[in-house]
Amino acid sequence: MSDRDSPRPTTTETAASETAGTETAAPTLSLFAPFAGGAAFWGLPAAERRAAVAALRDDLAAAAGAGAGAAFYQLYPTRGPAAGGGDLLAWVATDAAAPQAIGDTFGRVARAAAPHRRWFTPGETLWGLTRPSPYVGRASATTIDPLAGDRLAYLVVYPFVKTHGWYRLDLDERRRLMGEHIRVGRGYGDVRQLLLYAFGLQDQDFVVVYECRDLARFSALVHELRATEARGFTARDTPIVTALHRPGDELPALFG
Repeated sequence: MSDRDSPRPTTTETAASETAGTETAAPTLSLFAPFAGGAAFWGLPAAERRAAVAALRDDLAAAAGAGAGAAFYQLYPTRGPAAGGGDLLAWVATDAAAPQAIGDTFGRVARAAAPHRRWFTPGETLWGLTRPSPYVGRASATTIDPLAGDRLAYLVVYPFVKTHGWYRLDLDERRRLMGEHIRVGRGYGDVRQLLLYAFGLQDQDFVVVYECRDLARFSALVHELRATEARGFTARDTPIVTALHRPGDELPALFG
């Protein structure tokens, strides 16, 4: 199948945009790191399992650093860590204006996770950087601030790749197509979104992030987006990671 043909059926898409615009903004880095408890972890007494989860959470939160964001989630239903699954998920977000910021963040997270690897196996981490949009002049009210602490109940994250044919379109045509996406998204003001750029950094070009209080509403948004014209330029948008925000001691309480 050529790049200009309709792509394979996929699962979900974003109403966000994908090439940089003229608006200037300091980039931020977001990484989504899943962890799966191994046999040794599940063999611990319940109180020790709770303590192990709390220790991993606290060390990862400290690794994020001052002024950064760290949120923790339950992954359910579970699947293998290689497919973005596991038992829990850490979302670490930091300022990425300095060239060394990405490497520094990865170093801190690796050092924080290392003592816990006897209990937890890290999975495939999705990560990317924010950039301005060419389709909207400024961030909308539904744009996620990754450094803010007001996380919603549900998180949906997935890799995203468009076809080569998409990039062969001129900017005006892409704006027309994305305009339909944006209009659909405006009907779901209770669903927040964030687009991360990962060109040349991971296997996908983008990481798409959604937050919502109602997964049924999010599913309705995705269903409506299926009919948009731009959907035909989607090459891949799986695997999908769905997670439940578990602040404070809610996360360790799940494990014992």
